[in-house]
Amino acid sequence: MRIAVFGAGSWGTAFAKVLADAGSDVTLWARRREVSEAIAGRRENPDYLPGVTLPASLRSTSDPRVALAGASAIVFAVPSQSLRHNLTAWRGLMDSAATFVSLAKGVELGTLKRMSQVITEVLDVPESHVAVVSGPNLAKEIADEQPTGSVIACTDHDRAVVVQEACTTGYFRPYTLTDVVGVELGGACKNVIALSCGMAGGLGFGDNTLATLITRGLAETARLGQVLGADPMTFAGLAGLGDLVATCSSPLSRNRSFGARLGRGDTVAQAQAAAHGQVAEGVKSCSAIRELALRHGVEMPITEVVHRVCHDGFDPREMAGELIGRKTKPER
Repeated sequence: MRIAVFGAGSWGTAFAKVLADAGSDVTLWARRREVSEAIAGRRENPDYLPGVTLPASLRSTSDPRVALAGASAIVFAVPSQSLRHNLTAWRGLMDSAATFVSLAKGVELGTLKRMSQVITEVLDVPESHVAVVSGPNLAKEIADEQPTGSVIACTDHDRAVVVQEACTTGYFRPYTLTDVVGVELGGACKNVIALSCGMAGGLGFGDNTLATLITRGLAETARLGQVLGADPMTFAGLAGLGDLVATCSSPLSRNRSFGARLGRGDTVAQAQAAAHGQVAEGVKSCSAIRELALRHGVEMPITEVVHRVCHDGFDPREMAGELIGRKTKPER
């Protein structure tokens, strides 16, 4: 299977490696020529996955036409808020009969669309042609071939199975679902909850606080999913709880690390500078998810607090009091 992967950041590179290790014919597109040349010449992406040897079969280019030549599947691994802009530039080069795979985890600002919706709208393709990948996807661990599970979701189950077969390896085990809505919401919302967990850690709070934020974060994600038509069981699986635990707990998580800096007293600008170009998707997505929740009358208090810290100057030290001081109620 000939596959083009657009985006040579840590997750795009790691997923391209998975595809190549699974026997797929893969070309990785990098925005910067020097990254493409490093991958081709050194078999390494020094900017995003230093020390990881990439398969000899993995090709790289900075020319989208070269990447797309003969591709029957196209993977998008660019930040969620820049996906629309990139797709607009590439759409004239793409075969509408291809399978389009989104690795991005976010909700678009302004339109409040999920990434699969952005793809179908910009490329004018049926939703059945779009698959999404989510789960506990810490790129460095996957690139190091540590065992993990993931989820491939597509409304066309047969198409999901084709993608599943293209990325199954001895260390990467994908499952299939048809619940695209639930899988995408789980992936987007967990970044926001991870920011809150990072803030809590930066403030010196321990495991009880972490467990509370993860659990209540899952509850508010499921509430939003319910009104948008997701299958509630999705949130108990790899794309829900699995991704949430990994992102909220690991120091490899960009969103948790970003939140930890805020909890220790950094400004948003200082935390962004310390990220060295890595994107913490939850910083922008929290505003879109909050707006989506308000539009549908869904209570999401953790998301609300994270939005206020990231965009309204709210002090993270007030976060615990804001959440704990809410009116008591039954858990369900």
